[in-house]
Amino acid sequence: MPSRGAARTGARTGARFHGIVLALGFIAGGLLTQVARKFLPPGSAKEFFTTGVTPAVGPMPVDLVILKFALGPVALDVSLLSLLGVLLAYLIARSLF
Repeated sequence: MPSRGAARTGARTGARFHGIVLALGFIAGGLLTQVARKFLPPGSAKEFFTTGVTPAVGPMPVDLVILKFALGPVALDVSLLSLLGVLLAYLIARSLF
């Protein structure tokens, strides 16, 4: 029977794995979106696959008395192709590991 420490390490490794797969998927999906925006002919298919939602946060000022800076704005462009990239990255990672 595995110890509690081993279960926690596995959970952390699983969370790290899923985070990396998610990041790689969004990068691949963003690449797919940019390629589609450049090379697909104008029309409804191009609009459907490349239209994205872009939530943004910021700028957020931080004042630490001796140090002042602002974080942001940070935005994430989510389109159908970026979600497809996440799905493909997950399926590839699952088949490898």
